[in-house]
Amino acid sequence: MTTSGLSVIPEVDSGALQRWLGEIGVDADGEITCTRVGIGQSNLTYLLSDDAGGRWVLRRPPVGHLLASAHDVVREARILSALGPTDVPVPQVLGVCTDESVTPVPLVVMEFVDAVVLDNLPAGEALDPAIRTRIGESMIETLARIHAVDIEAVGLDDLASHKPYAARQLKRWSAQWEKSKTREIPALDALTQRLIRSAPEQHETRLVHGDFHIRNVMIDPATGAVRAALDWELSTLGDPLADIGSTLAYWPGPGEPSLTGAPVELLEGFPDRAQLAASYIERTGRDPRALEFWHALGLWKVAIIAEGVLRRAADNPANRASAGVPTGEVIDILVSKATAVADSAGL
Repeated sequence: MTTSGLSVIPEVDSGALQRWLGEIGVDADGEITCTRVGIGQSNLTYLLSDDAGGRWVLRRPPVGHLLASAHDVVREARILSALGPTDVPVPQVLGVCTDESVTPVPLVVMEFVDAVVLDNLPAGEALDPAIRTRIGESMIETLARIHAVDIEAVGLDDLASHKPYAARQLKRWSAQWEKSKTREIPALDALTQRLIRSAPEQHETRLVHGDFHIRNVMIDPATGAVRAALDWELSTLGDPLADIGSTLAYWPGPGEPSLTGAPVELLEGFPDRAQLAASYIERTGRDPRALEFWHALGLWKVAIIAEGVLRRAADNPANRASAGVPTGEVIDILVSKATAVADSAGL
């Protein structure tokens, strides 16, 4: 295995990385190539491939100054490994590297899942409407499986605090906003106070994904089934309704811009937000009364995440993904939508 392709990974000693890959069983045939993949704007993801068609995935944190508790790929690997024996579809973790002679930041290598990510319109348009319908159903099935995980049995009971999730989220993301904002947005500050006053009582503590949307799942194009749920860096313990709230925040309605790329979800066959929410409530039997709060909080959080992406891209262009970066206008739209949802819910 030669190392020329590994040099594209920032801050990594390609020769030492080659040796470590061999130690964890990545037995590449011939030259290994490395390509940045995905339109994600947080942890950096690379596809490793060899001359014989072998493929693996490597993840590392973004380059430059990072906010405390963010972008923890070692924690993400722990979650994936814990979920391996469950019915939650996740990629298998092959190794975690924290050896500073190889890399100054942690690296995670996992298996390549042979499926598709619907991060562009042609990928969605190639699917039959019936398959698109099945994708929506499978996403809700996957979310329900995540929320059914026995956190004690899989060793994740200590992943995070068991204190009320809404208060924790509001405290965490308010702090992230103060550290990463590029400007003042009074409407966001006002919304923060409304959400703090309206936080619902929590009745259960479950594993939550934290960032569950159509571009964070890999799909079998033949069946529409979710083959793998990806990007667990925001996963924690909390109120399961928060996850469906985040999914609704990302899912565009007619005439609305997609927050994660092309609006694949608007193609014929995909469910709308109301159908997604109804499907989740029917499958899980959970009380939906707090769902609008979590939808508003999901939009609020995505706005703060988008501002952080904007800040990281400005600080270091190496963090800029192929999809570009959010604009201030998109972030303002998110805040406006969140405020409208809060108004509708009487928050």
